[in-house]
Amino acid sequence: MGKTLLLCDCLGSQTVDADTIGKATGLSCSKVYTGLCQHQSEQAAAALMAGDVLVACQQERPYFEALAEELGAETPGFVDLRDRAGWSEKGTTPAPKMAALAAEAALTLPAARSLDIVSEGTCLILGAGDVAFAAATRLCDHLAVTVLQTDLDDLPVDRRFDVIRGYLGRAQGALGGFHLRIDAFQQLLPGGRGAFSFTDPRDGALSECDIILDLTGNTPLFPAPQKREGYLRADPRQPVAVAEASAEAAQMVGTFEKPLYVRLEESLCAHSRAEQTGCSKCLNICPTGAITSAGDHVAIDPMICAGCGACSAICPSGAISYDAPPVSSVFRRLDTLSGTYRRAGGHDPRLLVHDADGAEMIRLSARFGRGLPADVIPLEIDALAGFGHAEMMAALSCGFASVDILLAPRTERDTPEGEAALANALSGREAVALLDMRDPDALSDHLYAAARAGAVVTPVLPIGTRRQVTRVAAKALNPQGGTLPLPAGAPYGAVLVNKDACTLCLSCVSLCPSGALGDNEDKPQLLFQEDACLQCGICATICPEKAIELLPQMDLSDSALSQRVLNEEDPFACIDCGALFGVKSTVEKVVEKLAGKHAMFANEKTARMIQMCDTCRIKAQYHSDDNPFAMGTPRRVRTSDDYRTDGPPKRRDH
Repeated sequence: MGKTLLLCDCLGSQTVDADTIGKATGLSCSKVYTGLCQHQSEQAAAALMAGDVLVACQQERPYFEALAEELGAETPGFVDLRDRAGWSEKGTTPAPKMAALAAEAALTLPAARSLDIVSEGTCLILGAGDVAFAAATRLCDHLAVTVLQTDLDDLPVDRRFDVIRGYLGRAQGALGGFHLRIDAFQQLLPGGRGAFSFTDPRDGALSECDIILDLTGNTPLFPAPQKREGYLRADPRQPVAVAEASAEAAQMVGTFEKPLYVRLEESLCAHSRAEQTGCSKCLNICPTGAITSAGDHVAIDPMICAGCGACSAICPSGAISYDAPPVSSVFRRLDTLSGTYRRAGGHDPRLLVHDADGAEMIRLSARFGRGLPADVIPLEIDALAGFGHAEMMAALSCGFASVDILLAPRTERDTPEGEAALANALSGREAVALLDMRDPDALSDHLYAAARAGAVVTPVLPIGTRRQVTRVAAKALNPQGGTLPLPAGAPYGAVLVNKDACTLCLSCVSLCPSGALGDNEDKPQLLFQEDACLQCGICATICPEKAIELLPQMDLSDSALSQRVLNEEDPFACIDCGALFGVKSTVEKVVEKLAGKHAMFANEKTARMIQMCDTCRIKAQYHSDDNPFAMGTPRRVRTSDDYRTDGPPKRRDH
């Protein structure tokens, strides 16, 4: 890989096997130092000057970064081997885990896409006079402040900020682009003597601002307010909270990078077809309201999206995919961790997925408690809700014996719970568990006491789309094959058709967003490919006979990859030419209901037309007595004789 791994045993408090790590990772390992951040700082400086260094310490990262800056050297990379692998119970071998973590840290992953947000510092403060005016006084030297006063207290004479009255009828947007509608709007009149007065109230005043500081103590203006960038709230009864929110608002001036957390491929979206609603999972799960309906597909506002990743985890078609970083990077990290662990001599590793909150718990457990077991490999990600069933299945199929998700206080529970249940159903055992605990010691005790399971015998490489990875993983974890029943709402399954009710109108085929349902141009048939079915439900919704039901399942056989016939009938033979057309039972039902009973088909000749193909029907109509194609005698063509002026005009019939 070209990188040099700078190793240290932290004053001899851990065991570091440089040879095993080097052989398993391909990294060039330094000798094992004892105090690179202290008495061996000269050796650290020399290694940094050599360049392309990966420092195996996260705690002293600021020290090494400052040292590199002082030396004019390239900023090194970092990997935390000590807290995550070095401090564990005696008698265990940490080398395989250290090697896995070092190999993962050496990966080069794509950077997240982003766009620039410009905040010029226009701030709207909402709240009662005393609290709102005090906050405005603190902020007016840093921001362009307007106070929307919600009571009738006396106004200050301080004109460094504006004061208006009214109430917010609508608030939209995020940092750098809030759009407001203010009703009962009153603007301050600064002239005259005595107390200030206001203009007459009017509704529908429109305004914009970059930052909103909400000190009302009322219901938040937005769903998931803690995720709405640029929107700050504080309880007006808590001065410390108000001061902290004000200080945070003062820093929201300038140009900021807004990560583009997700990608949307509109053509893959199964939200709707022909105004028939199908999948709305992302709409229902989005905590910030960033996802809205936009006809046949959904739309995502990148300014509102907070990057929780839940929409990517539950999207059945892959139309929405997490992109900070992309899911392929997660698959690559999983394969690197598992593969390196096995190459270093480890077996049956367990995966612990966590975020920044979980990382702090691991550090506390390592320093003051038992630390993590040597076979538990931590994987830190930004969006726990985005680690869906596909990622869980990828981990299990590439060599992990189990997957534990360490939930954070702010993690929405609905998506991880549903995805874990789906992954367990697909894997055929309880291989995925959610850990909802805040005590580092309790975390360690749970992991040490948990039952061990064996990993898949032949690991597979997780590559492809989330649906492809899931199917390959399910087959690897269930070598016996068969059909796996799945929880309700799963994005995999079959379509069941009531053949007695189905008339083969094929309306379901025309609206199927994934092409799972198809027809046969040569014969009345309804075809189905289970692997492509998203279980979106549009087919069941549009079916006029209500003949379709959905069955969540995973058919592991190869037959799920090809089309099979759900319903078929014989075509009707034209009574004149014998050409095949339509569906025999349908034509017979129409004849039974209309022939001799409807005015248009009262006689035998018109009734026979129902049983004719298009060509014969047109011929029969053309030769009938009341031919709708027949025309009257054509008008005589006018000639120049009709317009001659010499002599009396000739009488002609027109």
